[in-house]
Amino acid sequence: MSGDLAARQAELVAALVAGGPLPPGFAPAPVDAARRALLRKRAGDVARHWPLLAAGLGADWPTVFTDWADGRPTNGSLRDGWDLARELRTRDMLPPLGAEELAVREAASRYDGRAAPRPRRLPALARTGGAVAVQLAGRVRLLRPAPR
Repeated sequence: MSGDLAARQAELVAALVAGGPLPPGFAPAPVDAARRALLRKRAGDVARHWPLLAAGLGADWPTVFTDWADGRPTNGSLRDGWDLARELRTRDMLPPLGAEELAVREAASRYDGRAAPRPRRLPALARTGGAVAVQLAGRVRLLRPAPR
């Protein structure tokens, strides 16, 4: 009995946060409302870790984030923001403030998209959207802001 309950709970969680199918016996409308609320909460959490990215997108932030995150399981707010910023960069949609924030993060830490970011030990230079950041001896400086 408890194994069946655990399996149903796992199916519901997958439907809410990872784009899984709706488990039998659940009404679609309340589950969809809960899924959208969780996406909005997740957008707020990511905005706290990536304030410049969120500010750069302005009023579009919630929509841009929830469209990107819908159906993706979270990797934590820091990594979700990093993945979104990289995708926006790839699509030439990264705002200047987000480019600066991404350049600083990429100069400070190594992140391969799979494992947690790790601080860089050696000097590093990062360029994103015209922004240039450098890391020396653990200190990161934005050398050139992104063009506005």
